[in-house]
Amino acid sequence: MRLGIDLGGTKIEIIALADDGRELFRKRVATPQGDYPATVEQICRLVIDAEYFLQHDKALAEDLFAARPPSVGIGIPGALSLKTGLVKNANSVCLIGQPLQADIENRLGRKIRISNDANCLTVSEATDGAAAGEKIVFGVIIGTGTGGGISINQQLLTGANAITGEWGHNPLPWRRADDGEVTKCYCGLNDCIETFLSGPGMLKRYNAMIAAGDKALQPRDILLRAEQGNQQAEAFITLYEDWLARALASVINILDPHSIVLAGGLSNVQRLYENVPQRWSEYVFSDHVSTRLVRALHGDSSGVRGAAWLWTEGVSNEQ
Repeated sequence: MRLGIDLGGTKIEIIALADDGRELFRKRVATPQGDYPATVEQICRLVIDAEYFLQHDKALAEDLFAARPPSVGIGIPGALSLKTGLVKNANSVCLIGQPLQADIENRLGRKIRISNDANCLTVSEATDGAAAGEKIVFGVIIGTGTGGGISINQQLLTGANAITGEWGHNPLPWRRADDGEVTKCYCGLNDCIETFLSGPGMLKRYNAMIAAGDKALQPRDILLRAEQGNQQAEAFITLYEDWLARALASVINILDPHSIVLAGGLSNVQRLYENVPQRWSEYVFSDHVSTRLVRALHGDSSGVRGAAWLWTEGVSNEQ
């Protein structure tokens, strides 16, 4: 049996999967904001809660706990440094520089595996999701940040620096005057793709370009205004679609994936799947673009399912 945990900017979710992929347990709680010790404690508490539930289900306990405790895999919004083992590149900045794996292993008394949350999404969707069986898959999370992962023949591609797929920290390509003011990213550089496409980045640019003090609380507020005929909101969403098309076109030009799978809160915007592929043809270096843009089949559960499979042969915690 496998336990998978998805550590997000706003929620932490755990799932228990049997070897055949059956879901046995699921629980979701809020992420402690900016509090690293509380985050570690919440993760460990979820593992304890899941094991307590499973051990007290007589039908499960005899079969699943007879040999060993369940494995634990965790998807995080960042990566582990191959040099230090500490968390790096996390948009949940309280994690940066922390020995997350060691702290959780010490608390639980067993080995765990950690990978980038977009990697977990990608391997899940390439294995039994929206891109099942496809040779080259680029997985994208557009939510609090803009993570990415690459799967080749259902195996994660892992590079020398543990940053494979980190498209969100490249500059937005084909920058134009109507893209708004230069914005500094939390990584220290200017105009990273994440400052345009993530939920917080989208809101910041909308407030700067359109709202003029009338703060939109969530991306859905902007979308609702567009649906209701607000011309400024519609113009902004159209521009957002072009930002996404440009950013993904640069990935297509390098990776040439068969499918790009979207997950995260903004992946639920249905118009993206029709409008963005129409726009990216302008930027892709080909006379025809066959790459599919699809929504994650498992929705916001793709990351947690992928984390549960981190102990599968061929999938590692190196990224």
